[in-house]
Amino acid sequence: MPRQPDITLHDKPLLLIVDDDALICDTLSFSMSPLFEVLTSHSRSHCMQLLRQLRRMPELALVDLGLPPLPHRPDEGFALISELLQVAPEIRIVVLSGQSDEGNARHARTLGAAEFVAKPCNPGDLQEVLKRALTFRALDELGRDSASALIGNSPAMQKLRLQLRQYADLPFPVLIEGESGSGKEIIAASCLHYDTRRRHKPFLALNCAAVSPSLVEPTLFGYARGAFTGAVTMRAGYFEEAGDGTLFLDEIGELALELQAKLLRVLENGEYQRVGETQRRVSQARIVAATNRDLRREVKSGNFRADLYHRLSVCSIAAPPLREMGDDRLLLLEHFRQLYAEQTQQPPFQLSAEATALWCAYAFPGNVRELRNIVIRLISKYCGQTVSGRALEAELDLPDEPLPVAATSAMAFDDSSSEAMIAAASHRLRQREPFSLDRLLDATERGYIEAALKLAHGNVSQAARLLGIHRTTLYNRMEASSREP
Repeated sequence: MPRQPDITLHDKPLLLIVDDDALICDTLSFSMSPLFEVLTSHSRSHCMQLLRQLRRMPELALVDLGLPPLPHRPDEGFALISELLQVAPEIRIVVLSGQSDEGNARHARTLGAAEFVAKPCNPGDLQEVLKRALTFRALDELGRDSASALIGNSPAMQKLRLQLRQYADLPFPVLIEGESGSGKEIIAASCLHYDTRRRHKPFLALNCAAVSPSLVEPTLFGYARGAFTGAVTMRAGYFEEAGDGTLFLDEIGELALELQAKLLRVLENGEYQRVGETQRRVSQARIVAATNRDLRREVKSGNFRADLYHRLSVCSIAAPPLREMGDDRLLLLEHFRQLYAEQTQQPPFQLSAEATALWCAYAFPGNVRELRNIVIRLISKYCGQTVSGRALEAELDLPDEPLPVAATSAMAFDDSSSEAMIAAASHRLRQREPFSLDRLLDATERGYIEAALKLAHGNVSQAARLLGIHRTTLYNRMEASSREP
């Protein structure tokens, strides 16, 4: 097992710069070094490898969209934003890119970026943007208790509260499923630990996506002296340190199959062993797991153990996406607006009637994280002012102009084609040959995605509209298809 690198960091905030231009990295490192401890990376894959070796996650990231192997497209940068927030949910991301059209800027912010800055940029101005992002990150830390309450009266929130009342004080594992930005970590920490009888017990959290796979086992179970290179002393793991409190395993879908088997053993009888030991130990910790993946689909594809899924999902909670929460988005607007106005000692902004209607109609594909970031930008730009519909529109990832009718009609089908599809399916099933609906659906999805991209000449926004899904969803499905064999 490789030794974890001993990266020594100072008291300055840690800034991660990701850009494939070495000159830009060097220039930014030099100009930002008076204020930040700087790490640089040249690609998405290298960046994620680097993060998994760090003992401390960066507070800030400065990310270019055009990264290899597609430096002339924003795909890698968009994917990196999502992955950074997956491994470090509290990180503040500022995009610095030459691919600075409004569509890219809006979509980067939807994915979770705090700000978008076009290249070239004055280093002094960039420092101010980063300092402002760091300030709001610190304010979130200070206001976490007040911001962590479940806000909303929609049926989705009422169902969530009911589930939490049922499960909060039970000893059984809990699985929280939900999209990125929907507040799974708040549900785990506040609602399933600090608002329960365990509130005075330890609460430990491990992001399974943020740790190198080779280090997950010793982190969870501990290790004996000499168990691997660098293990100069024994160390207890999270299961032991959590005692009879709560152990939160975020992004559980990233856990390797070998470790899934060991986790299953702990869930079944509490037993585990430190790495390099044969002594049997018993954990009393309650396990709360979270994922933004569809674990049922992961089970079918062989990436997640079915027995572990069924053991975890005895108590299953769905964190609702913001688009299903109706007027709760107005309550969240008021909450964050007042919170940040008080903390920054600035007068809050107001929305015009047109902007309010736009706010209520917007789907918020980035969920509560996106809503919060929008409020931060609005209070930075329009404190004490009334925000017009046009000004708010610039902050939202709204669709572009519709495609010509001729293009959209190529993707449509009528009742006769539906009947033909049923006839073909009946014929296929009568053959009694090996058949997999999952493989057929996956192949059909890939075919429609490729057809939409071809019709839209590679424009992902237009392809998403052809398919009737949001651009974020299309990017996620394109990435999932690229991972499948």
